[in-house]
Amino acid sequence: MDAPAQVQAYAEADFSESNQAFVDRVLSEFKSPQNGRLIDLGCGPGDICLRLAHALPNWHILGVDAGKNMLATAQQYAQTAGLDQRIEYRQTYLPDESLPQQHFDLVVSNSLLHHMPDPATLWQTVTQLAKPGAWVQVMDLARPADDQQARTLVDIYADDAPDILRTDFFNSLKAAWTVDEVEAQLQTADLDLNVERISDRHWLASGQIRA
Repeated sequence: MDAPAQVQAYAEADFSESNQAFVDRVLSEFKSPQNGRLIDLGCGPGDICLRLAHALPNWHILGVDAGKNMLATAQQYAQTAGLDQRIEYRQTYLPDESLPQQHFDLVVSNSLLHHMPDPATLWQTVTQLAKPGAWVQVMDLARPADDQQARTLVDIYADDAPDILRTDFFNSLKAAWTVDEVEAQLQTADLDLNVERISDRHWLASGQIRA
């Protein structure tokens, strides 16, 4: 996911609708204090970090990703927006014990889980990073029933996209998890988050970490 052509394609693609919906959901569900610390796991080119930085002007934001090219693009966008003093980016591979323990008031992640070889790693990381009482919101693709449904979703939502994005979208749908599977993962991780299907291609897990 970090080859230059992929980074350029993702940076130029229009994910504004789903990204803004993700941010709007955070803002509607989370009663944010005046200031705090937020981490975005798998931040990619940083669009959600930018949107949350605008919405939470006194917050410090850390975006982490495994792709150095993705992060270079994210850093460039943050500088252009004048937000590089409040948004920090770090290259890391999860799990990463060097990330601060129980440090963040808000933990978010969009479309990372299906990229991880072991989904438990993401939920363990959430437990590691979130303060007691922190809000968590994770969104990802929902796996279709079969290849034909996956191809239909690609045709609907990526009809005019470059081939590299269409291929990635199809492969991501095939690698994604169902709501039932995510609920089972959360039960194993002892995370009390609500999971719901929010569109024909997404689920969302959210809730407050027990104090």
